[in-house]
Amino acid sequence: MNKFVIAVYVDNQFGVLTRVTSMFTRRGFNIDTLSVSETESKEFSRITMTLSGDGYARKQLINQMKKLINVKKVEVLQDDCIQRELMLIKVKNDRESRPDVMSAVNIYRAAVIDYTNEEMCIEVTGSPDKMEAFIELMKPFGIIELSRTGVVALGRGNENL
Repeated sequence: MNKFVIAVYVDNQFGVLTRVTSMFTRRGFNIDTLSVSETESKEFSRITMTLSGDGYARKQLINQMKKLINVKKVEVLQDDCIQRELMLIKVKNDRESRPDVMSAVNIYRAAVIDYTNEEMCIEVTGSPDKMEAFIELMKPFGIIELSRTGVVALGRGNENL
């Protein structure tokens, strides 16, 4: 199964997100990540989703989505689109592992945003691959909790929705 990113412009009204996501449920698609926010115009919201599926299913899904009321535009973003994600990850903080954790924070251009003698919370931004790599690096130190925003994405160059 191939992963792909879909950007959807919708009316900024209550219930629209439910209508869009329930269509995925009815079709048996699993949404890997979901991000929703108001756009440059308060009238519209942008829904960015990453999904897995084959080409035929993806095409059917997009055609069905375009028929929904309140959906203004649907676009599959190219593989080389700009993708970013935000992650907050809380790891154990002890004297032995602290230098290694801080070294990883610096290498990944992350930031420590909360610190106690027992744990630290780190903010990481970047591609989904970067998030996965940082998680793997932190596992031996003891991940206490983590939260990810989901992918936000834009087309490169002149590619606009």
